[in-house]
Amino acid sequence: MALVGQRLISRHLEAVLSDLLHDEPVIILTGARTVGKSTLLATCAAAAGVQILDLDDVETRRAVSADPGLFVAADRPAPVCVDEFQHVPLLLDAIKAELNQDLRPGRYMLTGSTRYGSLPAAGQSLTGRAHVVTMWPLSQGELAGTPESALDALITDPASLVVGAPATSTRADYERIVLAGGFPLALAREAGRSRDRWFRDFINLVVERDVLEIRKVRQRQVLPQVLRRLAGQTGQVVNVANVADAVGLDATTVQGYLGLLEAVFLIHRLEPFTRSATQRAIRRAKVHSVDTGLAAHLIGLTEQKLSGRVPAILTQFGHLVETFAVNELVKQAGWAQQEVELSHFRTRDRQEVDLVIETAAGSVAAIEVKASGTVADHDFAGLRLLRDKLGSAFVSGAVVNLGQRSYTYEDRLHVLPLERLWTAQPRSK
Repeated sequence: MALVGQRLISRHLEAVLSDLLHDEPVIILTGARTVGKSTLLATCAAAAGVQILDLDDVETRRAVSADPGLFVAADRPAPVCVDEFQHVPLLLDAIKAELNQDLRPGRYMLTGSTRYGSLPAAGQSLTGRAHVVTMWPLSQGELAGTPESALDALITDPASLVVGAPATSTRADYERIVLAGGFPLALAREAGRSRDRWFRDFINLVVERDVLEIRKVRQRQVLPQVLRRLAGQTGQVVNVANVADAVGLDATTVQGYLGLLEAVFLIHRLEPFTRSATQRAIRRAKVHSVDTGLAAHLIGLTEQKLSGRVPAILTQFGHLVETFAVNELVKQAGWAQQEVELSHFRTRDRQEVDLVIETAAGSVAAIEVKASGTVADHDFAGLRLLRDKLGSAFVSGAVVNLGQRSYTYEDRLHVLPLERLWTAQPRSK
């Protein structure tokens, strides 16, 4: 299943990257380790008939470090493809020097397991010259081999999401897919000890290798503890002071650790909605785990524990469901028809919207996620507030839940089963 998913990612993003190569001098493909960046780069390189500079290879890294300009010179076949560029940050300076002489599109394609700009001296080398594409763990549509257009539909055709047969996924199905997540190599293993071992090794590799390439961390053994605390608070506005107290560090240090964990794609932040719909809005970011399978491993949440229906454990699962739904739409933003900004909305009196989707033209759609099979009127409170404050700019809102029915609840507000996020098909024009 994982390998099929990786090939599907390659086929889809290969077309996206091919289009970008006609316009952009440099494409930087970033994302967590093992999500398929190298596979995609290999596909693109084979199509162009060029070789790959693999900087994970120690000998190649030494050679490139000794003379980076030699390996990105204008006489090399384009695009010059470099895997894991973050190992040799000076390579970006050499590319910049080349682009100062020749800024034609399609010259370089780089991959990296660290966010662009987080490495020393790398932050501004290619500013204005490079287009960054983020590759996430597998989406449910990629796993199933089906196109996904729910994010586009929420903006342009929300009525298409509420037509069709009821959802077929059961709560047990949702528990299984949320706890599994989307890392290809984790999905290739059986749930349980084998998959847990993979997640442990993955965390150790990222902390011991990628984090330390960004910054020397004296107490790096604390980083997994911070990550575990964040996994337990995924989908929430994180209280850094509480995390700091729990791990025995000061808040400033923990805040820096959050930046490091974001830089290596273990977490991502969802900034607050910036259009002033209300003065009561909270202006603090939410933190989401990059993958719910990883988060479930970190907090020890399993299908067996969920079967006991203990309230505290169900609350943990509810946070994972929110992150899962948000992440599915974050992934779809990579191939959506429109460029969008994603954020969250929350007021001081706890009216909230888990994901706000805003287009460049100012249209707004939004979802609120509930880990239950039924929907109550108060679940629409945050969506109503946004709708009433934004007026005609608000095009649709939906309460996404674990039930099976989809329907329109009231003006521009709908109820959607979670599976609609990856099974809804666009209506023919």
